[in-house]
Amino acid sequence: MNDSSWGAPPQAGYWGPTEQGPGQGVGPAGPAYDAHDAQQTRPMPIVPEVPAPGGDQDDDRGVAARRRGPLFRDETPQVPSPWAAPQNTEPMPDAPQPAAAPQKKSAGRDLGAAIGVGVGLGVVIVASLFIVKAVFVGVIAVAVVVGLWELTKRLEERKGIKAPLVPLAVGGAAMVVAGYVRGAEGAWVAMALTSLAALVWRMTEPPDGYLRDVTAGVFAAFYVPFLATFVAMMLTAGDGPQRVLTFLLLTVVSDTGAYAIGWRFGRHKLAPRISPGKTREGLIGAVTFAMGAGALCMQFLIDGGSWWQGLLLGLAVAASATLGDLGESMIKRDLGIKDMGTLLPGHGGIMDRLDSLLPTAPVVWLLMVIFVGSA
Repeated sequence: MNDSSWGAPPQAGYWGPTEQGPGQGVGPAGPAYDAHDAQQTRPMPIVPEVPAPGGDQDDDRGVAARRRGPLFRDETPQVPSPWAAPQNTEPMPDAPQPAAAPQKKSAGRDLGAAIGVGVGLGVVIVASLFIVKAVFVGVIAVAVVVGLWELTKRLEERKGIKAPLVPLAVGGAAMVVAGYVRGAEGAWVAMALTSLAALVWRMTEPPDGYLRDVTAGVFAAFYVPFLATFVAMMLTAGDGPQRVLTFLLLTVVSDTGAYAIGWRFGRHKLAPRISPGKTREGLIGAVTFAMGAGALCMQFLIDGGSWWQGLLLGLAVAASATLGDLGESMIKRDLGIKDMGTLLPGHGGIMDRLDSLLPTAPVVWLLMVIFVGSA
């Protein structure tokens, strides 16, 4: 490298002390700074010089580039400027994270469809109830047959249990009609004949699983049509439509109160192993709503009824409706399903609406007979 490229000849006293080798008057140049500044700098790494293809012109460019600044960024010590703003060397605290928005509770179903279907069913039931009693008996029979179909279908799909549907459907519809025409005596006779028909019908198939299938058939006959028969027996009284309407209203109000209070204030589980969604607060809501509605219905709808009888009736309805709901939840958990069917949008199947009505029917029928008689 040519020393003239730096732009100035060497001056006396500029270069530091050197060692003279053989045949040389002056040794290699020392560092271009005073000795007392050496302690303030870091040793410069040795970088091999590779001649660039371009002759002296490229070499001069490389020298000029080194004049402009160090080859490596950390060769020159960073000296803070006295005019620079002081820097905070402490670690910056984490920026506060925005609080997560509270998740809204979900009803778990399509409320719009559920309300629409519920209103439609209510119109059909009330119209048939107050226009012609026999039409309402037909509505009960249809609901019983569909409920039996859903129950036996799920039993076969999930457990391989083949309960005989044909004798159950025919006997279930006959059971409802017999209860309306002949009362409790007719209902019991129809129940016995339906169970016998299920046993005989199953004999046409191989004996494997016979006891299991007929047991499920007898259970289905009792659980769906026999309990529904008490609704038909309520209808036979002089104020039968009002009694049935009271039964339906109290059951619906109980379920609504349990849902509304439990959804808003529910904290303590009622039966977490059976139905995790039910809470003790919801049960209190069911009792409160049902007792209030019972007092009003018994006072203004039922002939000879009194408000205090309505309080007892509402308490009994809330208890039986809750137990009925828990009972079907046990069945569905055993079967590993969420709903018994998909016939009613927003509700599931017919059996998902009958779960609290069926066990409540005999309770209301019995208390009505005790309070105001069966006439």
